[in-house]
Amino acid sequence: MSTSTTAPGPRLLDGLSLLAQTADDLVLATVRDTHDAVAGRIYGVARLGVGKAVAPPQVAHRAIAGAIFNGIGLALRGSSKGFDKLAAAGIGPGLEDDPRGRLLTAAVNGLIGDELLRERPELAIPMAVRRDGRDVDVYDDASLRAAYPEATGKVAVFLHGLCEDEQCWQLHRDRTGTTYPEALEAQGWTPVLLRANSGLPIRQNGVALAALLQQVVDRWPTEVHRIALVGHSMGALIMRASSAVMASPHPEGGRAGSASGAPAAWTRLVSDVVSLGAPHRGSWFAVSAGHGSRLLGWLEETAPFGRIIDRQSEGILDLVEGLAEDVPPIGHAEYRLVSGTITRTGWNPIGGIFGDGLVAPLSASGRDRRGRELFPDATVLRVGRTDHFGLLNHPKVLAGLRDWLA
Repeated sequence: MSTSTTAPGPRLLDGLSLLAQTADDLVLATVRDTHDAVAGRIYGVARLGVGKAVAPPQVAHRAIAGAIFNGIGLALRGSSKGFDKLAAAGIGPGLEDDPRGRLLTAAVNGLIGDELLRERPELAIPMAVRRDGRDVDVYDDASLRAAYPEATGKVAVFLHGLCEDEQCWQLHRDRTGTTYPEALEAQGWTPVLLRANSGLPIRQNGVALAALLQQVVDRWPTEVHRIALVGHSMGALIMRASSAVMASPHPEGGRAGSASGAPAAWTRLVSDVVSLGAPHRGSWFAVSAGHGSRLLGWLEETAPFGRIIDRQSEGILDLVEGLAEDVPPIGHAEYRLVSGTITRTGWNPIGGIFGDGLVAPLSASGRDRRGRELFPDATVLRVGRTDHFGLLNHPKVLAGLRDWLA
């Protein structure tokens, strides 16, 4: 029995088609608009010296440049359509067939995943349990049993961050000799790795995750009696959002998110929540990107580059403020919050502001500058001299996980 879905995935030619479309919509448009702004500025200065005599060369320049840009745009659009037709015919390798292709798909989904879902759904990643590089059909008991033949009653759920996929947990395995999933499996847990479209709004992903986990619990090969949630960066925020989804009043509908006033059944089994470098109070990097876009918009010559920054997914925009206080922690669960700093400690200006390079320690621990805490009883682990992605496999975190989930 296969452990994965059999639906065809995106092909390399789908990716090339998207690349050609993006080159036309974004890159070429940026070059054209910047060129026009710079040319307009130059001819404006020249007009101050020679007056109307500048008009003929300006008109000729505009006509030649316009013809070049239009020709390139026409070629890119034609290439995109051609790639689409070939991909629809099943020609070329699939992006899911190779780890690098899967990584590329995850990165693109993080950047423009909401746009993909609307315009190119074949490239949009669905929320899914992953095993051996493929989706596991959680609606089929036999598929779950085949994917987890030695399933235990303790399930450790892992969810990646922005632009990542389930392969991220393999990072630095050559240094530590193991991974978090492998270490917990040795302690009797069954690791369940997920993949999500990290470009979608955090709450939307939370609803999808809640529905998925309820299916996993309902159809698990053995009775589940304990669940641990381990999320890196945005993944931890999605897990927070999922735990706040109320149970559907119509279980036979198979969907989560309908408010009945009662927590979803699977949340009662959650004993531990581990958050790795999560921007609970927002990411300084996401905020800086927004400020940068506005600054670039002040000049016509730089405004096109600001539009590139503005073309970011809803998931990225959600990282500006993190997840609001209206998403409370699971009352009976133990929370462990891991923050990293690129400096030795976080008690200095650089470590305190920049944290692990993307998330500050205050945000990762759920606190704001007024001292308000999202997780007042949580255990906080600070890891020095590491970056944001180093938290995916760090000896101190590994030791913490082994202790917390013993």
